Amino acid sequence: MKQISILFIFFIFSSCIPLQIAPTIKEDKVKLANRFKWSLPKEYAFIFKDPKDANKFFKYIDARSKHKYLDADWSLPVIVKENEYFFTFYEVEKNTRYINLLPFLFNSALNLDSDGDELDIVRKGSWYIALTVSDKYNRDCLNPKFKYREEIIQYLKKLRIDYLNSSDYNEVLMRK
Repeated sequence: MKQISILFIFFIFSSCIPLQIAPTIKEDKVKLANRFKWSLPKEYAFIFKDPKDANKFFKYIDARSKHKYLDADWSLPVIVKENEYFFTFYEVEKNTRYINLLPFLFNSALNLDSDGDELDIVRKGSWYIALTVSDKYNRDCLNPKFKYREEIIQYLKKLRIDYLNSSDYNEVLMRK
């Protein structure tokens, strides 16, 4: 019985305890942006995982708009089914954070806490693109009550697929 309890304690202290888990989004999701990340606006957002490097989405949008909106305030006018909308996009990092107890115990036992931290917290980040859409009246166009919501979501799905499939943003210009 003593060996089982020692083995059980060893497994508990050698495992990682999650503090925060990055969301799993298979393709895309429409949800309130500030519930996804508190610093985002209180509007609905089209969110998808971004496997590419930082600022690649901005470069893609810049190439797609033929450098017209390079200095814009992140609000891009787009025509969808003969209606003008304004897209605002955000690159968002959501971390998976967990405590690794085994190094914590060794540091405590040997008094080797080099950074002065109480716990060793390991980070592994995931990046997401969040797109909010408004019209000329500044209405939230991804709100479930908005009349043309589905048309906008279909446009955003095509935009996401095109972005993820393009490696060279000059090819985006060639396809237009």
